[in-house]
Amino acid sequence: MKETMKKIFNLCVIILVSTIFFTGCANRIGATIDPSTKLSNLKTMIVKVSATDNTNTHMFIADSLRAKGVTVSTDAKAVPTNYDALVTYIENWKWDMSMYLLELTVTSRDPKTEKPLAMGNAYHTSLTRRSPKEMSIEVVDAIYKDVK
Repeated sequence: MKETMKKIFNLCVIILVSTIFFTGCANRIGATIDPSTKLSNLKTMIVKVSATDNTNTHMFIADSLRAKGVTVSTDAKAVPTNYDALVTYIENWKWDMSMYLLELTVTSRDPKTEKPLAMGNAYHTSLTRRSPKEMSIEVVDAIYKDVK
């Protein structure tokens, strides 16, 4: 009886530790591109600054797009009249001993219809957390992964 209880206890500990380990280290990076969208044709974009952006994530996204050869504006006052895509983003911040960016979703949209052309997402839990700059790079890289 005592031996059986010890085995059950050990099994419970293993399950608990495994659950904590595997859920605490979760991360996900991916992108979806509309089949009719040719990303190489999107040469000029404007990043719409989120009202909740307190960490300049819009600048990191813009810099990541510039690294892909895109001309990007982030100045709402100097909005170009003719651009190929409007870029929006959603930040999901969480608290775990400090604030960290849990999830970043970036969407390139048709400037006239706001129909999504491409969307990328990065998700990192507390143990695999990344800075807004690192997550911006990950998301844009995921979107442009197959662009030659």
